[in-house]
Order: sequence, then C-alpha cells, then structure tokens
Amino acid sequence: MKRTLFFLLLVVGSGALAQKPVPELWGVRVHDDARVLTHETVETLEAQLKAYEDSTSNQIAILTIASLEGEPIETYSLRVAENWKLGKKEKDNGVLLLIAVDDHEMRIEVGQGLEGALTDALCNRIIRNEMAPAFRRADFDSGVTAAINAITKAIGGEYTATDSNELLELSTTARILIGLGIYAFLSIFAFFGLFIKGSWGWFMYLFLIPFFSIFPAFVFPAKWWFVPGLLFIIGFPIIKWLVNQTAWGKKLAKKFAEGGSGGSGGGWSSGSSWGSSSSSSWGGGSSFSGGGGSFGGGGSSGSW
Repeated sequence: MKRTLFFLLLVVGSGALAQKPVPELWGVRVHDDARVLTHETVETLEAQLKAYEDSTSNQIAILTIASLEGEPIETYSLRVAENWKLGKKEKDNGVLLLIAVDDHEMRIEVGQGLEGALTDALCNRIIRNEMAPAFRRADFDSGVTAAINAITKAIGGEYTATDSNELLELSTTARILIGLGIYAFLSIFAFFGLFIKGSWGWFMYLFLIPFFSIFPAFVFPAKWWFVPGLLFIIGFPIIKWLVNQTAWGKKLAKKFAEGGSGGSGGGWSSGSSWGSSSSSSWGGGSSFSGGGGSFGGGGSSGSW
C-alpha cells in the first residue's frame, strides 16, 4: 500500500515538475525571453504600455518564449496570466500577449473585464492581420508593435481592420448563397436574351459570358469555378435555338412578347421585382460578443 501511494505521488510530482515554468514578472511588462525583439522595441513598448496603464488602468504584458515544450499554448498562457495577476482585481482588465517562436504559435489572453471589447473574434483578427504576416517575414518588432497598437485600439472601440481575404474565407454554404444571389441577378438578363429576337439577343449572350466565367472564381471551390461559365456558354445557344425553332418555344416567346404589362417593355418592368428580391441575399451582418471568466480562457490563439 505504501509503495503504491509512493508511486502515485511520484507520478503526480513528476507531472508537476514537467510543466514549463512561468518566468517571474520582475516588475516589467515586456519579457523577451526568446530574444527576438530589438532593445529599442522593448524600451518603446515598455514605455507605451506603462503610459497606457496610467491612463486607463488596463494592464497589458508581453512574453516571448523559445518553445512551449509540448504544453498547449492555451494552458501555458492562462498559467502565466494567473501567475502574473494581470489587471486590477475589481476590474479584471488584464491582457497577455504570448509568442512561442520555435512553435510558431501565439495567443492573446484576455481578462474577463475586457472580453466585451476585446472579443475572441477581434483577437483572432489581430493575430491574422497584424502578427502573422510580419512573423512570416521574421519581423517580430513590427508584428508585436502592430499587435499592441491593435489591442489598445480594440479595447477603445477603434480597431476596424478587416480581412483582405474575408470573402475567400467564407464557409461553403455562404459562398453558395452569395453565388446564387449573383446568378439570380445575371439570370434576369440571360432570360431576356433568350427571347429577344435578332442581334440584340446574341449581344446579350456575348455580354454575359465574362460575368458567368469570372464570378465563380470568387464564390465557388477552385476546381469547380469554370462550370457555371461553361454551362452558360453551351446552354444559352441551345435553349435559344429551341425557343426560336420549336413550336412550344415560339409560343412561349410570343407570350413573353405580348404578355406581362403589355409589350416587350412590360417584360423589362416585371423583371425589376426579381432584381430587388435577389439583392436581399447580400444583406446581413454579424455582431460579436465576449464571455468567460477572469482569465478563464477568453482570447484567441493562432500560428504562422
């Protein structure tokens, strides 16, 4: 029994010893343990963060390390933030910027009191927009400085950066919905082109080819981008021939010309309601909100 208890204590103790140690705070805000920042940048950031704390009481600290040594960055970041006790006790307004250089990982750990302003989504955007591009160039000075500027702006409600690849990062469902909205609008012109007699119908066909061929590259998976344009290029002449040569096609064209609100002009006016309904697919937006406890996991992680 004693041997078993001793063994369990040994296992637990060895696990605790295996954890990467948290460096001492030493009364400074910028800890460049990985030695990737210049001395000038460290001094500038230290002065900037001190002035920011004096004016807002928000405490922001930076820690660069060589490696996490196998520990998840979320776990280590939380341990550092809790050990350093960042932020005022009654406000929970601390932020930790952690960078593990050899692991190519970084994280923004946010105290509960700032999670409403510095949301997980904003942290993720700061990591992707401000830090990752500079870190890929091994320009840690610019990346860390840009991240701190973005964090302070985000807390003040002034960070408005958007992703240049935001449309490309949409989910497959969102891409399909956007594509349907685009093609619903283009289909109005294609529909009229089928029933317009003479050269104007074919002019409409040639005019629409670039639109049906280019837009898919932005909204559909790369390997399928050419399909809509190919279908339009092949399908339009076939359908137009059927409309002009078959009995049902001629009958339909006659109804189109004489129906609606009278004459071919009526066909164009009726199409305006299609345009207004299809444009609604572009609307909508999103609102972000924070949550969690006092350094209980608020923030975001990323890599480069």
